[in-house]
Amino acid sequence: MNKLNNSSTPDSDDYLLTAQLERLPSMAGLFGKAAFKTDRYQLGQAIPLLGNSVDDVYIDQKHLRAYQVLCGFPVGEKLPATYLSMLTFPMVLSLMTHAEFPMKAMGQVHLANKITVHKSFDVRQPMSLCSMIGESQVTSRGLEWTVEGSVKVDNKIVWSCISTMLHRCKTDIDRELKTPVMKEGAPQDWLVKSNMGRRYAKVSSDYNPIHLANVTAKLFGFKKAIVHGMWSKARCLAMLAEHLPDDGYTVDVNFHRPL
Repeated sequence: MNKLNNSSTPDSDDYLLTAQLERLPSMAGLFGKAAFKTDRYQLGQAIPLLGNSVDDVYIDQKHLRAYQVLCGFPVGEKLPATYLSMLTFPMVLSLMTHAEFPMKAMGQVHLANKITVHKSFDVRQPMSLCSMIGESQVTSRGLEWTVEGSVKVDNKIVWSCISTMLHRCKTDIDRELKTPVMKEGAPQDWLVKSNMGRRYAKVSSDYNPIHLANVTAKLFGFKKAIVHGMWSKARCLAMLAEHLPDDGYTVDVNFHRPL
């Protein structure tokens, strides 16, 4: 049973609702909830600071190797910075399907992701994972909101992450001029197979319909199925793997266009 802690009531403008989970949530069950969740967000509405945590999580070594191979990392015990983002995703989806979360889980746009590797650790050690809805602000495109994650080993933070999401809706804010993206040539060309979305979904258990097939992606406004943004980030880091230190670094990316 999940233990809940309310710091104030849901009637307040800003409140904290946390849950101590016994295990990582089932992705299959969460996607079932996400499929039927309705959108009741109203512009200006405060987003509740939902959070959850789970202790004694172990990394499946076989799963880690499958992730390393899929994303192009060297196979071994060095943990890719993006792996823990994938591992905490069920906790994030659990927050997005929570009854107090006012927006639909499906259709949220991933704008940016910032990961900090604070300290390397033995990948066979037990971990404590935490996830929480963070700040939000209204922009010309809708509501931008953040979700924060952290991992502790021996009660010390070893990894943290902030993802910025967009809930598309009409606002009164004028659209800002886009800053042109500098194009200085591609240091490496990729040939990405059309089934990469399905392959990554199999490893990550992120079976969002926009990644699986053209027909399901079109239901959410995309011309075709797109690859997970976090696979693209992982693939970039894999290219730099031999140049990255074991810890003490941050990787901050913005997702401009779908792949």
